[in-house]
Amino acid sequence: MNTKEKVVQLTDEMIASLGRLVKYNSELADAKPGKPFGDETYACLEEALSMAESMGFKTKNLDGYCGYAEMGEGKDILGIVAHLDIVPVGDGWDTDPFQIVQKDGVLYGRGVSDDKGGAVCALYAMKLLKDEGIPMNKRVRLLFGCNEETGMKCMEHYNKVEEPITLGFTPDGSFPGIYGEKGHMHMDVTSKNTKIISMNGGFVTNAVCHRCETVIPAGAVDVEALKAALAATELKEFTLTEEDGKLTILAIGASAHASTPWLGVNAAGYTMKALAEAGFEDDFVKYYNSHIGCKGTGEGFNIGIEDEYGALTLCNGVVKTVDGVINCTIDIRVPVTFHEPEIRERIKDRLEDENGKCEIKAIGEPLFFPVDSPMVKALVDAYVKITGDTETKPMVIGGGTYAKAIPGIIAFGCEFPGAITHIHEPNECMEIDHMQKQVEIYVEAIQNLLAL
Repeated sequence: MNTKEKVVQLTDEMIASLGRLVKYNSELADAKPGKPFGDETYACLEEALSMAESMGFKTKNLDGYCGYAEMGEGKDILGIVAHLDIVPVGDGWDTDPFQIVQKDGVLYGRGVSDDKGGAVCALYAMKLLKDEGIPMNKRVRLLFGCNEETGMKCMEHYNKVEEPITLGFTPDGSFPGIYGEKGHMHMDVTSKNTKIISMNGGFVTNAVCHRCETVIPAGAVDVEALKAALAATELKEFTLTEEDGKLTILAIGASAHASTPWLGVNAAGYTMKALAEAGFEDDFVKYYNSHIGCKGTGEGFNIGIEDEYGALTLCNGVVKTVDGVINCTIDIRVPVTFHEPEIRERIKDRLEDENGKCEIKAIGEPLFFPVDSPMVKALVDAYVKITGDTETKPMVIGGGTYAKAIPGIIAFGCEFPGAITHIHEPNECMEIDHMQKQVEIYVEAIQNLLAL
């Protein structure tokens, strides 16, 4: 089979199919009967299953939580686990985020890389193998999840009602493969006593707080000193507005995924830093700066740790004020060789003082496969065969994927080394030639896994 030639012939159809999924605003919404994640997400799932059924695959909707397309026979299941839900679009788009736009060989739209594009590429890889009549000693099952971004309840449901996956991958990471994922830790920080009237910012817990509006009493700080302190930060822009006895600070930073906070600019963090430097005396400003700060390393909670696979990262995603109390969500990615008991021991004396408090909501275990294990090697070999890239190595990441929810799989694609995709940011995109190459890799990868 000349896979590359067939993929080129199918490209327009693949882009149209991706557009059929991108048109749905499938972020988490209010549950409805039979639609646990909202109307739009359910409609997107039905659209994906309809596409798969039209290609001749067996399909099943699992109570609106997720669904699958399947081909082949056998006891074992080769699982490919993609997701159809998205993070909120946010501000700053140059195109309609719910419409596929092609420009200079690049596709734009929310979900084109994370992860509707991955789902479509896997679906067409299966189609090519099916149409070619490749023998199947395992069932190949493509799962369409609907809640990856906000809790993975979809895969909890799958594990309750369906057979387990034997081996496979999720097209929701990076090439040439991810054999380890850091532990995922959630905390909530709250103020005790603060003169801050309100502080609100961020749009999702697993991305750096990119925009923050803070209101303090007028006269509580020297305005010129505050301007100078804000100007000395990494903020992209800021404004100060005084009205009705209040000073409003609007700080604009930059969003980034929680696993790579150094790529973003924490608008809340730099606001707090500037307030302190300008002489604003406040209990919660002290707590924030001493515990959270702007570096994203966890040192303020005594968890500035690392191992040979990477360092701990800390991200303040959302800041919200309710009834005079400020709450900050904290998303932490824990190095793969550290586990919950050690983290709790390290952090226990740093959770609360007179200025603020922190509550640990959850600490998830890391994921780790030996890099030379048969499944990891089969996937990496597929990437190398199609791309010729022997320099880029499989990796350990801070992001969390379905690999933590479905035993026996790792993340494999869809992001290529050095690619700019703007995942979780405005103007999310995917290069068309990367889409084509991804399908080729998945065709090879599925065959390699069938041989195990």
